[in-house]
Amino acid sequence: MAEPVALVALAVEAAVGWPTAVYARIGHPVGAFAAIIAAGEAAWNRPFWSFAVRRAAGVLVMLGLIAIVGGGAFALQRAAALTGAWGWLVCALLAAPGLAQRSLFDHVRAVQIALRNDDLDTARRAVAMIVGRDTHALDTAGVARAAIESLAESFCDAVAAPLFWLLVAGLPGLWVYKAVNTADSLVGHREPRWRAFGWAAARTDDSLNLIPARLGGVLLCVVGARGWRVLWRDAGKHASPNAGWTEAAMAGALGLSLAGPIAYDTVVALKPWIGDGRREADARDIGRALALYVRACLALWLIAGGVAWLL
Repeated sequence: MAEPVALVALAVEAAVGWPTAVYARIGHPVGAFAAIIAAGEAAWNRPFWSFAVRRAAGVLVMLGLIAIVGGGAFALQRAAALTGAWGWLVCALLAAPGLAQRSLFDHVRAVQIALRNDDLDTARRAVAMIVGRDTHALDTAGVARAAIESLAESFCDAVAAPLFWLLVAGLPGLWVYKAVNTADSLVGHREPRWRAFGWAAARTDDSLNLIPARLGGVLLCVVGARGWRVLWRDAGKHASPNAGWTEAAMAGALGLSLAGPIAYDTVVALKPWIGDGRREADARDIGRALALYVRACLALWLIAGGVAWLL
């Protein structure tokens, strides 16, 4: 049996998360990645440069980010190995901040609590922390749907994918994934400012999520005991080649319709509906989604433990 690095990392993160006191003092590693990306974007994403030059600049920034983060994580992993028999535990502690089971649960739970208390304004503010769409005019159903969609998509980005890359490539795999995912969230957009410069971030993130997103969608259907038909039919309706898998699985498992028309910066995007349900989502559905999410996370624990046992 190999050392259960991934399993212990999941358990530590679920137990303590990333404490507020720690965040206040030193921030989070993702903040350092964001600073590198922002500096590169400010220096090299010049609007008067050609599309090709800005795209090449984005490629160079991504290569530099991957080299810095991957090299640093590899050095930490090697240093942990030199500490002796308990080096694997050090690796697990270094990996735990790259997983966000607890943080994601807490953010979505805050939306549910506000809606359950009929406090729509607080619910809008809570959901605004986890989605990029306009939230100030969302009704109760819109807030609930946004929270569930974010939970489904982030199940891959925040838990399944980083765990997958931890199992495949150790600390460098996990932290490189987190760096790339951060870059995609910051600059991997289609608006004119980022389309060229963020191309490398978006394409790299798509590649790294290709397998985890599909595994995540299947896992949600397994623990939900339904949703397969919606998964196969609707996964491709999402603009992202990956996000639709977990979103369609969640919609099918809950019997809801997700996505649909969404406003970004007051501009409405006419996204297709995902799922068959026609009733409006509410706080109870967020609770059902969270229960499904917890079961899926526990299934990942079993997978992590099984991989350690087999190796």
